[in-house]
Amino acid sequence: MHTQHTRPPARTTHGSRRWLGLVALCAAFFMVILDVAIVNVALPTIQVDLDFSQQSLQWVVSAYALAFGGLLLLGGRAADLLGRRRVFMAGIGLFALASLLAGLAWSADALIVARALQGVGAAVMTPAALSILMTTFAEGRERNTALGVWGAVGASGGTVGVLLGGILTDTVGWEWIFFLNVPVGALVVALAPVLLGESRGQVAERRFDLAGALSVTAAVAVLVYALVEAGDAGWASAQTLGLIGLSAALVAAFAAIELRSSAPLVPFSIFRIRAVAGSNVAGLALGAAMFGMIFILTLYMQQVLRYSPLQTGLGWLAMALTVLVAAMAGSALVTRVGARVPLTAGLLVAAAGFFLLGRIPSDGRYVHDLLPGLLVLGLGLGLAFVAMSIGALEGVGERDAGLASGLSNTAQQVGGALGVAVLSTLAISRTEDVAATGAAAPVALTEGFQVALHAGAVFAILGAVAALVLIRRPRPAAEPVPAPARSEA
Repeated sequence: MHTQHTRPPARTTHGSRRWLGLVALCAAFFMVILDVAIVNVALPTIQVDLDFSQQSLQWVVSAYALAFGGLLLLGGRAADLLGRRRVFMAGIGLFALASLLAGLAWSADALIVARALQGVGAAVMTPAALSILMTTFAEGRERNTALGVWGAVGASGGTVGVLLGGILTDTVGWEWIFFLNVPVGALVVALAPVLLGESRGQVAERRFDLAGALSVTAAVAVLVYALVEAGDAGWASAQTLGLIGLSAALVAAFAAIELRSSAPLVPFSIFRIRAVAGSNVAGLALGAAMFGMIFILTLYMQQVLRYSPLQTGLGWLAMALTVLVAAMAGSALVTRVGARVPLTAGLLVAAAGFFLLGRIPSDGRYVHDLLPGLLVLGLGLGLAFVAMSIGALEGVGERDAGLASGLSNTAQQVGGALGVAVLSTLAISRTEDVAATGAAAPVALTEGFQVALHAGAVFAILGAVAALVLIRRPRPAAEPVPAPARSEA
């Protein structure tokens, strides 16, 4: 360990080049969010081609989520200490290489390993990208505009992923949902030294808190694994309760380590910033609602309405466009009134969209039964996602930019794993109960999906309450003090 003082990080670039750099950062972030959802519509085809069992198929999605969620905090602190551009380029390079391996996968195990490597690359690259954005754009209107673009990309990435996954699977083959990342990743790596400046956090001790990193990474990974497996093992099973207990014990160990560390991985003082604390709790609920909804509605379209992968993908287009519009408008609103009201309102609008979708029938029609709910949900999610993205970084110094970025993304990923696990478990349980009465399969499946979508509304409402209670109202600007009158001679 040695002590070192660093110079303040320089602003990255001037004028239009900064905005071109933002395009590169958002392209990388878009790939990361895309790959959370893009495999969903391709899973039936992948299962046949690589001979997956029904039990192991979920690991195509879960291996990515486990590595991504578990390593985000470590990735964020690595960016602050080692250099944000350097870590960003390493992460995007690993992500592109893992994508190539996933497309070339020759067996079920090979694909699962490649997906885990993708998650590692995403965990390294994502907080580095967001912290570069923070150190490039000055706090205020300029940064909020950039974060509005970032939030729009994040909010629409999941729905565009399902759309693009359906198109590629039905046309050139499921392998291309991974191959597509390779040229994009290579281009971003090539342009990064030109468009992005290097910076590091200003810290007195430039070293890793290894014990803290291992304990919190293990805690998040164990929790995500428990949530992913809860649907099969049972929520009240010894496995699920034991893993959740182990995760809690690791969190307690992490807290004890951080309080005694001279260079903690997560300085707890960051949670004194009310906007950061409230936005992360709301982000947990938002991730649960959004990713759980994508999983459930994709199954409804394919299993009940019998849509092809291409039709399923096109079914998400209206919501993706609505999310983009709402997120871009939301960044201007957050600049004017702060994150509290837009985040609360966005989550409540999203809850209304969930309730509309919770009325889907077994013989549903897209325009009549799906489109209204998707449009309302898109408005709410777009507004909430951009408000959460800005609020989670509000008041954070450049020294802790990577840490704050890692916290924000960890909340969303853990929330996503929780949402998929809870909503799918509720859907399966209700479907089995209805099927036991002799109801037809589409009717039983639909009733299960309805219960799950109502649970998504509950997640959104809980997030709205958290935002309303935890985030302070923005202070009104002070009235200018009039200058004293000048006496006449």
